[in-house]
Amino acid sequence: MSMTIGLAGKPNAGKSTFFKAATMADVEIANYPFTTINANKGVTYVRAECPCIEQSKRCGNCVEGIRYVPIELIDVAGLVPDAHQGRGLGNTFLDELRQAQAIIHVIDASGGTDIEGNPVDIGDHDPLGDIDFLNHELTMWIYSIVKRNWTKLSRKIQAEGLSIEHILADQLAGAGVDEPQVNAALNKCKLDRNHLTKWSDEDIISFCDAVRILSKPMIIAANKTDVAPPENVTNLQALDQMVVATSAAAELALRSAAKSQAIKYEPGDNDFSIQSEELNAAQKKGLENVRTLVQKMDGTGIQKCINNAVFEILDLIIVYPVEDEGKWTDKNGRVLPDAFLMKKGSNAHDFAYKIHSDIGEGFLYAVDGKTKMRLGEKHELNDGDVVKIVSTAK
Repeated sequence: MSMTIGLAGKPNAGKSTFFKAATMADVEIANYPFTTINANKGVTYVRAECPCIEQSKRCGNCVEGIRYVPIELIDVAGLVPDAHQGRGLGNTFLDELRQAQAIIHVIDASGGTDIEGNPVDIGDHDPLGDIDFLNHELTMWIYSIVKRNWTKLSRKIQAEGLSIEHILADQLAGAGVDEPQVNAALNKCKLDRNHLTKWSDEDIISFCDAVRILSKPMIIAANKTDVAPPENVTNLQALDQMVVATSAAAELALRSAAKSQAIKYEPGDNDFSIQSEELNAAQKKGLENVRTLVQKMDGTGIQKCINNAVFEILDLIIVYPVEDEGKWTDKNGRVLPDAFLMKKGSNAHDFAYKIHSDIGEGFLYAVDGKTKMRLGEKHELNDGDVVKIVSTAK
């Protein structure tokens, strides 16, 4: 499992509730800053339609045609202003977040917590400020890494004619940044690559901001939307980035009730059915209140957030490897046992390498499990493809 999504945000915005709801891990949730000190890591899932629905019988690896593909979710310590300078638990936060391929920024859409996560009256704080603040902290974190040896590095690059992309990527490798992202950021900022010593601090910050956007793509989880003032919701919806209305508390209530078999509920559904006859009047009323909420919101937004981060922000698809293209089984006769997340645009040869480097090196051709047609190494894969790889590797 190589995919990691980070949960970021200030303290008390609902990150730990989101994390617990998405993973059902045992974490502490409290109404005060820095409940989360060490990063919580758990497994959550993206939800997709399983290819076996095209067959007469279920594969046994899905839930009534719903396939869940595991990814790692990391809930890092809450962020406060000047975290990039080490304030609060900033260094811990940023060190943990570098592992993430994408970030879900959990904000308190209700405006019921100030910039440092302290409780205030609903609507007293503008959640738009939280978005700007996290972006600033991430950019300044990257800037602090670049700036550390900038004078010496810039002179060395110019004097020796070195590759600026390679040097900067090497500098930023610990922040999870690669060379293509550095190159794209340089192109976006239109900075003079031949006169690095003339770059101003503003130039470097501009470059670092572009690196942040490219290396840490973000989706906004507008948490507590159900109690947010209408103007907060309107302002968030007007943002030029992906915003998903969420209620982590409602999702946690549903997942907990489903775990105890009181209800039947699948993450991402916009309704549930009561299974237990032993619920008391208060429990039934509580569940009906949650039902009203999720039907109004078309779900709790938690699964939508995770799916959008993986499929929309990171642009990934799911591909299923098999050894028998007719029965869609592996060598042990299991139907569709595995599911791989691949970058959209990946080809059959890329998929062979994803399964195993030896299989990639010995790649001969692939077979489409749905059409039974032979596929060449450059054949572009689609979401939901079932593929057999034929290789000289055993």
